[in-house]
Amino acid sequence: MSESSKWNRRQALTTGLAGAAVAAGGALAPVNAVRAAGAASSLGYTGLPRTFLWNPGFNALVDTSKFKKPGPYIIGFSNASQADLWLVTFFQGVQWAAEKNAAKLKKFIVTDANGDPAKQVSDIQDLLNQNIDLLLVNPATADALDPIVGRATRSGIPVVTAARRVQTDDNFVSFVTASDTALARMSATWLAEHLGGKGKIVLLPGLAGASPAEMRLQAAKEVFAQFPGIEILDTQYTGWSPANGKQLMSAIIQRQGKAINGVWADSGLQGSGSVEAFVNAGYKPNEIPPHTGGDLNRMYKLAYEQKFPFCGIDYTPSIGISALGLALNVLEGVSVPKRLDVSFQIVVSEGDETASIKADVPLKDYVALDKPDDFIMGHGMGAGYDPKTFKAKYPT
Repeated sequence: MSESSKWNRRQALTTGLAGAAVAAGGALAPVNAVRAAGAASSLGYTGLPRTFLWNPGFNALVDTSKFKKPGPYIIGFSNASQADLWLVTFFQGVQWAAEKNAAKLKKFIVTDANGDPAKQVSDIQDLLNQNIDLLLVNPATADALDPIVGRATRSGIPVVTAARRVQTDDNFVSFVTASDTALARMSATWLAEHLGGKGKIVLLPGLAGASPAEMRLQAAKEVFAQFPGIEILDTQYTGWSPANGKQLMSAIIQRQGKAINGVWADSGLQGSGSVEAFVNAGYKPNEIPPHTGGDLNRMYKLAYEQKFPFCGIDYTPSIGISALGLALNVLEGVSVPKRLDVSFQIVVSEGDETASIKADVPLKDYVALDKPDDFIMGHGMGAGYDPKTFKAKYPT
């Protein structure tokens, strides 16, 4: 494969096409909503999202005709925080989509709770007081935001949750996700199978209380329970922080040392910190235990350069783009799925596929060596996207 071909392939994979329908000037078409969410790339996995196909539950289609009204619309977006690099990219994706759909918006009102659930409750109440037509929300925690989101729903305001959800299904119209359970099951299965079904591992989930972290941890534990030879040495919440991942793993290495056979991280944010802890502890590339964790380019770079066994699955931040498209569908009276699953790519280091987990794209073709370490993959905003210079214009 030529260098230019590798670049074109990786560009398609890392930028994603999940926001293509929105970028073209409209919300996701109702019939194609699931298929559009699955169009993660033109060269990698292009089928219906496995997050949809493999989910053991059912996914109802929600009749939104009662919310139909003429535009332009006032949409309130309540964001939990921009506390990590993934959240920054997600936040920018929502704003990017608002700009692309500015003609349909009278106002797009944005609030950010800085990770404080109490502030987010107050933010949402302020949005409700501004006569919004729809509430788009990324909840700080599932339990703390459930009552206020339920209050909005009971008042007749449709609610769309994105990336994170609240506890009660009846409190929102739709939840837009990349399936935390599918991501965790697949990454945990890869690690267990790579270890031959036996070994001592460390679990590094994200933020305690946040629905993605809790759902991923539960799903991963379900997988590891199927392998009696797998022993969990330690579980530490990291807040999706590279610094926390490094600090926590450094302490675990001091206690456990060479006994650690593998590390399951639900994101490359803390996963990258874990790898750096092993490097700093003097581990040679062939001594670093296998790791999981996607999203962060730094994680992909470390796996490529240090050559340890690796499986990366991005929880694509283009979820935010798809969520804005779905929100517009709701206000146009188009039926939407109760859960919209945005697809993801599976990335595996060369020669490290397992019986159940195959790569959509090999690590060498996915890592963005020309991009900064803090670049978040799968953003869906095109090849020119730069989080440091990003600006979006929309009605306020």
